[in-house]
Amino acid sequence: MSLKLNVVICSTRPGRIGPSIATWFKEFSENNSGFDCELVDLADFELPVYNEANHPRSGIYEHTHTKSWSESVDGADAFVFVMPEYNFCPPPAFVNALNYVYSEWNYKPCGFVSYGGAAGGVRAATLARQLVTTLKMMPMLEGVMVPMAWNQLDDEKVFHSNELIDPSATAMLTEMEKWANALKTMR
Repeated sequence: MSLKLNVVICSTRPGRIGPSIATWFKEFSENNSGFDCELVDLADFELPVYNEANHPRSGIYEHTHTKSWSESVDGADAFVFVMPEYNFCPPPAFVNALNYVYSEWNYKPCGFVSYGGAAGGVRAATLARQLVTTLKMMPMLEGVMVPMAWNQLDDEKVFHSNELIDPSATAMLTEMEKWANALKTMR
């Protein structure tokens, strides 16, 4: 049985380019790893600012959006978060989504495909790595940084990688498979 990788689009704002980058990464992962990949868009879950009455550790969810999100997170063995940088930080939708559930994240590896201006979203990914550790996740040291991401889009808004980006994606996926196999034994 192969491992399932959720490639999560973390920006929910109109006009975002995250879906283009995430689609590229999903296809890249399907061709360069042993993962079964699924594209997951946070916008599809319409998670309001956390609104559950019970603590996420309880696993008692009242709202349909939380139950759907819980099912999506629980069904994956690993995650790649595709995220822009907002004021040197991860997008608020990402932080909110992390907070909605707890045990569903535990003992799963994650990686980051960050994008933005000259820094390529690396500051957002650095902060995000700290956040996921509180959920007992294992963030990969390896990551994918896409500086000046809009320059990698064609006229149809399709993202095209390059010889600088692809090797980092391969390295991250290689490590993530090792961790996903090892951590599965802990769940």
